[in-house]
Amino acid sequence: MNFLAHIHLSGENDNIKIGNFIADSVRTKDLPRFIPDIQLGIKLHWAIDDFTDHHEVVKKSKALLYDEHHKYGAVLVDIFYDHYLARDWVDYSTEELGAFVNYFYQLLQDRKEELPERINHMLPYMVKHNWLYNYQFLDGIERVLSGMSRRASFENKMNLGTRALKEHYDTFGSHFKQFYPELETFVQNKKQEILAEE
Repeated sequence: MNFLAHIHLSGENDNIKIGNFIADSVRTKDLPRFIPDIQLGIKLHWAIDDFTDHHEVVKKSKALLYDEHHKYGAVLVDIFYDHYLARDWVDYSTEELGAFVNYFYQLLQDRKEELPERINHMLPYMVKHNWLYNYQFLDGIERVLSGMSRRASFENKMNLGTRALKEHYDTFGSHFKQFYPELETFVQNKKQEILAEE
């Protein structure tokens, strides 16, 4: 799952949101630097990624991309699923999407000193181009993928990902609709499991 899903799955706790958002920039040995709820968010992120990578429905989505994108199809599926979450936001949240993402942008800006350097470098671009809100639009996905393709250190065709999204649009949407409620249930259970271990 990509940024929007990780934030949404964090619930109402701002510290868990921050942890879930920054987790890809945090190593296990760095966990003690963070307060417990941020640590919880980081651990949740890692668990979400593991659950997603091994889920049979997600594997079906990745298979549709393998011929052209190989292992980087997993990156595209994460972005695609955020598109369906943003597009159908009212099915998953009672809060308006614009208000949700604007609150989160402000949260990050207010807590910049706690964020990894990589996140602080990315944040102005995320806010300026309103990535989280624009995931709901195909041209928003296209801009995100084009930017990722340019910045990647490896040869890739991620800039062509929107073509595959359009080609299999209903199928990817069906996969997401089946997968996401199962992920929500997993996260609720995993959160309690992590808290019980502490």
